[in-house]
Amino acid sequence: MTTPTPTPHARPAPEILRYTAFSTDPAGGNPAGVVLDATGLSDAEQLAVAARLGYSETAFLTAPPAELRDRERAFTVRYFSPVAEVPFCGHATIATAVAHAERHGPGELVLATRAGTVPVEVVRGPDGTLRATLTSVEPSVHTVADEDVAEALAALGWDADELDPALPPRIGYAGARHLVLAAATRERLAALAYDFERLKTFMTGLDLTTLQLVWRESGTVFHVRDPFPVGGVVEDPATGAAAAAFGAYARERGLVPEESVLLLHQGADLGRPGELRVELRAGDPRVRVSGAGARIEE
Repeated sequence: MTTPTPTPHARPAPEILRYTAFSTDPAGGNPAGVVLDATGLSDAEQLAVAARLGYSETAFLTAPPAELRDRERAFTVRYFSPVAEVPFCGHATIATAVAHAERHGPGELVLATRAGTVPVEVVRGPDGTLRATLTSVEPSVHTVADEDVAEALAALGWDADELDPALPPRIGYAGARHLVLAAATRERLAALAYDFERLKTFMTGLDLTTLQLVWRESGTVFHVRDPFPVGGVVEDPATGAAAAAFGAYARERGLVPEESVLLLHQGADLGRPGELRVELRAGDPRVRVSGAGARIEE
């Protein structure tokens, strides 16, 4: 009598959560996928989950690297857009921290990203709202060639005289690279329609994750928009990594005091308003980006 070959048990499907970041309204901010336990998922499977969700990014948590195994609430995190992996994503980090806090309580997470180690603290406010603050890797600011600025403007359909000369173009980095371009008027920022493929090609050549398009309302209040064609997304509704890079840019250019709190408004032009709080501390080059989060029910 032949003994039947046992059928291998299928691996359980991962639990996929949906959260928005930088808003308490599920219809605001920037939605992200969150997989709190991605153990055993291959790169291709993670990319497939991100593509199926269609959000700017989905975050996947697994066990921490050896150097962080003695830390509580430490994880490795990877971020996938619908078409590619990205080294760091701020809004998915905020969403992940809020999702984890709803399951396990507020506190600090330590996340090992491709860009470096990112601590995230979650606190619960008097009204019960969970708010997360990430501390970026050490940022940097870089000049950009005139011909590259010209190509970016051509892809956007902007004229050079529509830029704010007080905020010159630069590339900011705080885990990912973002080209900062400042519009002279709110109307110029609002009227965003660009050549998707041309901008994608340009950004790929400079290893940019988004463009950080900015209009300055006041000394510490800014409105921003972030085209994200390299991720297969026309526009990111709220971009924590770019906010951190912009904080470094604002400090390096002397636009704000060394010790400052900036408010960035993003997503209103998409019907998904959100608010990003950017904190700069004297003597600490890193940038802190804070925001609330909310679960999106399926």
